[in-house]
Amino acid sequence: MKPFEGVDFYNIDSMLSDEEKMIRDTLRQWVSKEVIPIIEKHDREGTFPKSLIPQLAELGTLGATIKGYGCAGLSYTAYGLMMQELERGDSGLRSFVSVQGALCMFPIFAYGTEEQKQKYLPQMAKGKIIGCFGLTEPDYGSDPGGMITRARKDKNSYILNGSKMWITNGGVADVAIVWAKTEDDKIRGFLVDKGTPGFSTKDVHGKFSLRASVTSELNFADCRIPESNLLPNVEGLKGPFGCLNNARFGIAWGALGSMMACFDEARNYAKSRIQFGKPIASFQLVQAKLANMFTEITKAQLLALQLGRLKDSGLCKAHHVSMAKMNNVSNALAMARTCRDILGANGITDEYQVGRHMRNLESVNTYEGTEDIHRLVLGEHITGIPAYR
Repeated sequence: MKPFEGVDFYNIDSMLSDEEKMIRDTLRQWVSKEVIPIIEKHDREGTFPKSLIPQLAELGTLGATIKGYGCAGLSYTAYGLMMQELERGDSGLRSFVSVQGALCMFPIFAYGTEEQKQKYLPQMAKGKIIGCFGLTEPDYGSDPGGMITRARKDKNSYILNGSKMWITNGGVADVAIVWAKTEDDKIRGFLVDKGTPGFSTKDVHGKFSLRASVTSELNFADCRIPESNLLPNVEGLKGPFGCLNNARFGIAWGALGSMMACFDEARNYAKSRIQFGKPIASFQLVQAKLANMFTEITKAQLLALQLGRLKDSGLCKAHHVSMAKMNNVSNALAMARTCRDILGANGITDEYQVGRHMRNLESVNTYEGTEDIHRLVLGEHITGIPAYR
């Protein structure tokens, strides 16, 4: 099979450092060798490929931008390129890495004590400790400030009560980063270890999207955790939002992987599928679709690259991330649907990957802020008026 090359119409490679290109190419080869051959089976069976975790750790993908504690200490642009290549394999794989690093390791690094960092981060970088991020609740998704999960102080402990929903890695996690309201109505973050009495998980089954990913409900019933498990250096929604902005950054890059995977498959199919005596790629309508998708990939690449450069220079703002997440994921979803159309009936079988990417992107377009919520974030930046309040 011809090696995957990706799209580089505007010579994006010339804008990348040698290290960034090496990291991307290493992940690209690894995904082709280790992920593509097995992901169809895991998607069918609804299982996460846990056997890949040690390799993901060895590749430096877990907590990739953190300096020290056994982490790779890479630039955000290099991290984005990692996410791009992982999502070419599957959104569930990229989600695992994104949750581990951006949503779990980052808050420990940014908001935790040195003792917490030493306890968790080196083992998380090795994939020995898996994390999950508990913010969304059954009744509160886009409006996390309305959460009803509570943390009541009791001497040298906190008592947690409530539940979290749609939690990636929840059922396999060794530690959960849980956000709850304290008695003074302030939102605080807590480290809840697996096996703590009163803490239980329940996996979500019957998903048609992100099937090669573990999605769970977290439940807390008089769950007592020591005060030392409080993340002391942040309070309010800026804590979880800081984590989410890092995750959304990776998603904006990851969508490029899905785009290029679908485009590559549709282009190859169109060149080999014969109808009316010639390849369907020779028809104007198919060429128009391919040209439009080629253009959208190039635009998304430039958006992601500049976002990476802003992030690396310390100039990135939340609304910059919102634009890239909204644009790249919504276009990736539209592209997957177009590619499915080019493949005709074959596009609905998992012998081809466009249907899997299309299903996965339905979730990616929803989580970490829906497309509409990110439009409103931009709307507030443009007008100064928060329309969602």
